Amino acid sequence: MLGLVMTGGGARGAYQAGVLKRIGEIPRVRAQGNPFPIIGGASAGAVNGSAIAAGSDDFAAATEVTAQLWSSLQPSDIFRCDVLSQARNSVTWILDLSFGGVVGGGNAHSLLDARPLRAFLNRHLDCDRIQANIKQGCLYALAISATNYNSGRSYLFIQGKRGHPIWNRSRRVTLATKITVDHICASAAIPLVFQPVKLRTARGTAFFGDGCIRLQQPLSPAIRLGAHKILAIGVRGESPERESENTRQTEPSLAEMMGVLFDVMFLDHLSTDIEHLQRLNQLLGAGQIGQPGLEGCERMLPLRSFLITPSVPLSEVAMQHRLDMPYLIRYFVNSLGRDAASSADLMSYLLFTSPYTSALVDIGYQDAARQIDAIEDFLYAA
Repeated sequence: MLGLVMTGGGARGAYQAGVLKRIGEIPRVRAQGNPFPIIGGASAGAVNGSAIAAGSDDFAAATEVTAQLWSSLQPSDIFRCDVLSQARNSVTWILDLSFGGVVGGGNAHSLLDARPLRAFLNRHLDCDRIQANIKQGCLYALAISATNYNSGRSYLFIQGKRGHPIWNRSRRVTLATKITVDHICASAAIPLVFQPVKLRTARGTAFFGDGCIRLQQPLSPAIRLGAHKILAIGVRGESPERESENTRQTEPSLAEMMGVLFDVMFLDHLSTDIEHLQRLNQLLGAGQIGQPGLEGCERMLPLRSFLITPSVPLSEVAMQHRLDMPYLIRYFVNSLGRDAASSADLMSYLLFTSPYTSALVDIGYQDAARQIDAIEDFLYAA
């Protein structure tokens, strides 16, 4: 089976939608339907993965609609932008940081109020279609990750065909469940930026946040569900998105440090996991590991992967569109950095504006178009 893996990146998730749209235009895909029986996602990747899973009975149409929604996105679709909401949130943070030790703190939960995201997903995503597509054979399983803030464990929520694998590891819990908009919102709740989401699970009720926080091996869920080939869509540009250490001598601003943290959480794990997989395949090919007959060791076989990443640094694209962000949000983000350039990485995750997201959709579409023959060969080669 072929697996599709997408990790997070906030507004950068629009790039994934562009790649998927071009894949959906492949004639063989249009004729044969969804090429990805197994879909794994975290954060923005959970949003895109759930949209594709819900529309997997008409993969081409689902990818086109998903790209269109990203292209027309407005900040108010994701978080509250009104002056009253921002003022109330700012006062809460000021009171907690200044007087919390005296009058009691813990009232500030996030920098932005992401409740509009739930309403947006409820309008455009029919999660009941996921199970219907599993029954029709259009989909084997959808797996999305979220982080339990109460226990610190990573949770993997799987909705799949009866009898699909279930496993548990240290610090990771796997649960078979019906995936809802709440699960998706939990997976997409960027830490500190969006508030945690309360979920009721078979293990009790807890508050969850972004699925990328503890997802150090993003390919693992798809592999354990039975994927023998994986197409992964990343959101890190091929060119270095940061200047060399030797060219920046100033002390980093808070915006730059948050940008680094988001890069580690959203970008590094996927590329590192791909590198590990490629190295493992080399060792298997050389016969150095995976030999049959070793007691207590399961047979290991090479697993092919195809990684698609942006051809340009998305932080530079964000710089070009930073003025499209609502003034109060832009003012807040810029206040964390000493200039617009130092806030570019952070802005690239939060810039949920149609000029920026439509630009990312187009970049993803063009990147996939340049590799479309190789992608088609990968999808359908034995």
